[in-house]
Amino acid sequence: MGIPPNPAGMCVDCIRSQVRRPAAEISKRASPPKTHGRATHPTRETGDERVLSFSSVLRSRCERARDCASFFLASCPPSRPPDCPRSPRLTTHPLDTSHENIRHVSQVDITEGIQKQCTVLYCKECQRYLQPPKHWIRADLESKELLTFCIKRIKGLNKVKLVDAGFIWTEPHSKRLKTKLTIQKEVLNGAILQQTFVTEFVVEWHMCDACSRAAANSDQWTACVQVRQKVEHKRTFLFLEQLILKHGMEANTIGIKSQPDGLDFYYGSRSHGLKMVDFLQNVVPVRARHDKQLVSHNANDNTYNYQYTFMVEIVPICKEDIVVLPFKVSQGMGGVGPLMLVTRVGSSFQLTDPHTMKQNWMDAAQYYRLPYRSVGTAKMFVEYVVLDIEPVRGAGRGQSGKWLLADVQVARVSDFGVNDNIMSARTHLGHHLQAGDTAMGYDLASLQIVDPELEKYRRGLALPDVLLVKKSYQEKRRRRRAKGVNRQWKLQRLDVAEDDVGGHKAVAREAERAAMDEELFMQELEEDEETRAQVQIFRDDAAGRPENGDGGDATDDDDDVPEVPIESLLDGLSLARGAARHQHEQHDDGEDDENDGDHEMMD
Repeated sequence: MGIPPNPAGMCVDCIRSQVRRPAAEISKRASPPKTHGRATHPTRETGDERVLSFSSVLRSRCERARDCASFFLASCPPSRPPDCPRSPRLTTHPLDTSHENIRHVSQVDITEGIQKQCTVLYCKECQRYLQPPKHWIRADLESKELLTFCIKRIKGLNKVKLVDAGFIWTEPHSKRLKTKLTIQKEVLNGAILQQTFVTEFVVEWHMCDACSRAAANSDQWTACVQVRQKVEHKRTFLFLEQLILKHGMEANTIGIKSQPDGLDFYYGSRSHGLKMVDFLQNVVPVRARHDKQLVSHNANDNTYNYQYTFMVEIVPICKEDIVVLPFKVSQGMGGVGPLMLVTRVGSSFQLTDPHTMKQNWMDAAQYYRLPYRSVGTAKMFVEYVVLDIEPVRGAGRGQSGKWLLADVQVARVSDFGVNDNIMSARTHLGHHLQAGDTAMGYDLASLQIVDPELEKYRRGLALPDVLLVKKSYQEKRRRRRAKGVNRQWKLQRLDVAEDDVGGHKAVAREAERAAMDEELFMQELEEDEETRAQVQIFRDDAAGRPENGDGGDATDDDDDVPEVPIESLLDGLSLARGAARHQHEQHDDGEDDENDGDHEMMD
């Protein structure tokens, strides 16, 4: 008689123990039921013991084992099969590879119940995707953020294990996104089946509420950030523009409008305006105040619509300006000054005494307690020729970072061939100047400084005749441009709406001033490594080649003209802008933020 199969995965010892049990134990645990004249199981007599037939005992025990096996396989995880009652070790049996079992496994589809086609909403104006219910997120094509967004939209993935995921390339204009997913699932007595399938996403264009309002009425804004600085140039805004682009702060703006003394940023949400104000406070010394104006009122639910205005005023102190400190401020800084040079500007600005090399930092809060104005700006620079320079000796005095205190003799470039006026001064540019170099500075002898704070200082205070600010490369730059050596880099610019008010002459005059400010800002980027490290500079592939045949090589005298290193240039504008947006943009607050500022409940 053939032995039935082993459905419970029993070991050989267990099978033998079930078959070769003593007749007494079998009779006790498997005695036949009482019947009237006939037995249920076939029996045979051996002495005084009644022993069940071998085939019936084995068949009944195999049926019970089969029931136990189905219970264990349904309740135990595939990594831990049920232990054998008699075996001291866990015995894992391989999957049955019979033809019938393989054919049954091949017919199992573990992707059944998983969504194969989805629809996503995309706003082509602001390039964001709708994450239900009302959040809009920004993600580039084939990026990790977009892949995560797509996987979360697929229904039924929580029932399987996701092993791998990736994009399948589609045409950019096809409005289709395809993902290739690999999943695993347990089937057939603990076997793990792995399958790969493709999910298609149909991209539908849908304008978000913010873009819809902007398209209907471009002047319909909720928050306006007005940035102002009362100075004669806009170099501070050129630097601020590069910081905004680097950190992606222009992403949520509805519009940017130029003003005579600053910029206006318009937003569709109050939270976006507050975010811009916080950013400005971290990069430039400012003070801010805000106001709101009632637009509409709903008496039914007692809600109010407001327009918020944030006024951000930048300290009217710029790099390379000279200031006269108030007497109280000078005493609080240890008696420095009164004439100080602004050497660095960030969230606070640095004041340096060019005669003692003492440096102090001042933030916006300290400045506005006792405000003061600049008595000299870069517009008043005079070009000098260095005749002789000698560092100041004595106990290491005068050394501070990259500056070195030195005595210098200079003469105006305009005085050459006219007079023999030679002026002596003390400067902090001992590391940078040599005899024969040219430098830019202030002619304090001809500059009339009228400030009532000077009268509060001790009597007999004498100001120097010259205050040198930086080394000049004007003549060398003119020679390089004459040879056709142009800049091989460019800067990214914001899309700013200009206010064409005042006629053609005023517009032309404003354009000329803007071009001059941009040239000075680019020269500052070439000369100052610390400022250059804070902005993104891109390679200009369309830059013109030099007209002469020397490949643009300058003479030996022009080799020391500072330039932007080639290794610090970025390749393209689009890639850099997308990366900056991804670094700074995360889940947008969407309509929650808009409702936060647009509707307020009255107490």
